[in-house]
Amino acid sequence: MDSLTQIALGAAVGEATLGRKVGNKAILWGAIAGALPDLDIVASPLLDSISRISWHRGYSHSLMFALLFSPILGWLIYKTYKKKEATWRDWSLLGFWAIFTHIVLDCFTNYGTQVFLPFSDYRVACNNIFIIDPLYTVPILICIIVVLFIDRTSRKRRLLNAIGLGLSSFYILLTLIFKFYAGTQFEHSLREQGITYQRYLTNPTPFNSILWRAVAESDEGYWIGYYSLFDRSRQISFQFIERNEELIKPIEDERAVKMLKWFSDGYYVITNHHGLIKFNDLRFGEFAVSEEEAQFPQNFGMSKARNFRYVFTFVLLNGSENDENDISILREGFSLKNRDAVLKQLLQRIGGV
Repeated sequence: MDSLTQIALGAAVGEATLGRKVGNKAILWGAIAGALPDLDIVASPLLDSISRISWHRGYSHSLMFALLFSPILGWLIYKTYKKKEATWRDWSLLGFWAIFTHIVLDCFTNYGTQVFLPFSDYRVACNNIFIIDPLYTVPILICIIVVLFIDRTSRKRRLLNAIGLGLSSFYILLTLIFKFYAGTQFEHSLREQGITYQRYLTNPTPFNSILWRAVAESDEGYWIGYYSLFDRSRQISFQFIERNEELIKPIEDERAVKMLKWFSDGYYVITNHHGLIKFNDLRFGEFAVSEEEAQFPQNFGMSKARNFRYVFTFVLLNGSENDENDISILREGFSLKNRDAVLKQLLQRIGGV
C-alpha cells in the first residue's frame, strides 16, 4: 500500500499496543515502524536492474525481518527516553506489530510480498485491494489524528482508535467478498461465451473495490474483461491479447527473463515495438493506445482496442553491467496525458455505464 496508509496503520497499531502507557509516543514510533519495510527502496540504486525486481517487498517484508528487527528497534526506542514509561519488551512488541501489520496489508495487494524469505521466495498476493484506496485509509487517518488530542488514559481515545482500525479491517473483509462475487460473474460469463482457460486472476481497478478486472489465461494468450458490481448485465465483454511467447524463445533461459516471469506470476505478454522487445506485466493494467499513439485512453472494457500500453513494462536489452552477452532490463516509464478523461471513464464504469 502507499506510504501514507502504512504510516497511519502503524500509528494506529502503536496506539493500540502502547498508547495507554506512553501516549502519543506510541503513535509516533508506530508510524515510524509502520513505514520501515518500504525503506528497502533506499538500497535499490546499489543493485543491478534484475535484482531490483526481487528486492522490493523482499527481506524487509518477511516475517523473519519482523521477528529479528523488532527487538533491535525496541531497544533503540527504550534507550532514547530517560523516563522509562515502557519496557524494552513493550517497545519491541510495538515494533513487531507495526511491521507485521504492514506486511499483512501489503499481502492484500497484487504486487506480491515475499513473506517467507529466506525459506521461500513465494510471493503472497491476494489481489483484493488497490495500492491506494481512500476507503481503507481515511477511517484510520481521521481517527488517529483525533486521538492525538485526547488524554492517553481516556476510554474515548482507545474506543476511537479501535473504531478506525475496525472500519478499515471491515472494509478489507468487504473487498474479499466483492472479489469472490466478481470472480463468480467472470467465471459465468467465460463459460457462457465458450472461452476455455487454465487459470485467471481478478483485481480491483484504481482507488475502488467496485470495478473489477479479470485476466484469464488460455494457450496462446489472455482474455481481459471488466465487471462493475453495479453492472445491470451479467454479460462481460472480453478482449483477447496474444502472449507472443515466440519473441523471447531464444532468450528464455536468461536470468532476466526468468526473473520477469517469476515477478509477473506468469501473466505477461511480449511485444516488439520498433525492434525493442518488451515484457509487459498484465497484473497492473493496460491502456488503449490511439492509432497516432498520442494519448492513452483507458477504456476499462468500454470498447475494443487494437493496441495497448501497459503500466508495468520492461525493455529487454542486450548486454548487462557484468557481461555484454547477458540480457538486462530497463523499466519503461509510464505517464498519462489525459488524466481527467481517464478518471471520467473510471467513474462511469464504476457506476455501471
